[in-house]
Amino acid sequence: MHRRLALVRRPSPRLADGLVTHIERSGSVDAELALRQWQEYCDVLRRRDWAVVEAPPVDACPDGVFIEDQVVVHGDVAVLCRSGAPERRGERTGVREAVEAHGYRTVEVLEPGTLDGGDVLKHGHHVWVGVGGRTNLAGVEQLRTALEGHRVEVVPVPVSKVLHLKSAVTALPDGTVLGHPPLVDDPSVWPQFLAVPEESGAHVVLLGGMAVLMSASAPRTAQLLRSRGHDVVTVDISEFEKLEGCVTCLSVRLRG
Repeated sequence: MHRRLALVRRPSPRLADGLVTHIERSGSVDAELALRQWQEYCDVLRRRDWAVVEAPPVDACPDGVFIEDQVVVHGDVAVLCRSGAPERRGERTGVREAVEAHGYRTVEVLEPGTLDGGDVLKHGHHVWVGVGGRTNLAGVEQLRTALEGHRVEVVPVPVSKVLHLKSAVTALPDGTVLGHPPLVDDPSVWPQFLAVPEESGAHVVLLGGMAVLMSASAPRTAQLLRSRGHDVVTVDISEFEKLEGCVTCLSVRLRG
């Protein structure tokens, strides 16, 4: 029996129509290649003993594959997000049922709050929430209320240079926060901050123990993390990176 679950959603055939806000479109998105890359991403999770759970497809939503933005889980609570991009709100379809099937109690973010899961970075007793793009302070307050009793401190931090907070920073297993300095508004927010040489090197998915999953487009960062004792697994997600996506966007880690 798997003790670790990852919630994913297969890419829409309309992926190429996805939103882009902080980068210029760099060539056309190959939907067939993106599907193969997504399948390999899921296969990597399975090879690392994660059970992959698919949320229902939302083919009418180009950005639906970026499922991290639709739900934030902590303990037994799943907070159903309300995106700051109205075009993306239809992506929440089917997410409630997917997480409730695994025992989560759901709470919805309501107007005027906006919250994208990609703005939420959790580690230990801290929950940092990026504000300034897709997430507003009302959304932060609703997340704080939803997590009352979970012994966490919810901290809003500014985001102006990237789409989401986790487009700029993610955390290693020991709590060290990775970031590419030109894209981080205020690195001093995190006492343990490790600057990485590549933009996509700031994004890691924790696989358990010292293992992390990251993009193949950051080889120097991968080598840096290996030198620090991490078991680094890489995957090619080039088609998603054309749409400001990263490895964290493509899954939500659930409890077993």
